[in-house]
Amino acid sequence: MNAHWTPTADDVTLADDERQPCEVWTRVMGYHRPVSSFNQGKVGEFNERLYFRECKAERADADKSAQ
Repeated sequence: MNAHWTPTADDVTLADDERQPCEVWTRVMGYHRPVSSFNQGKVGEFNERLYFRECKAERADADKSAQ
């Protein structure tokens, strides 16, 4: 048997009552708080958030070296 075998999602099947709940935290006004503690309005704001990913900036001297 391979000592370095790691189970994958396909190898493990759990019933819902065997699963551990996952608590989602987020940063609000400089503090990290669990979303479960939010009131109805704050949960609505959390669900409307837009997520983005910044592109890597190009170096200013990159164009000069190509010339």
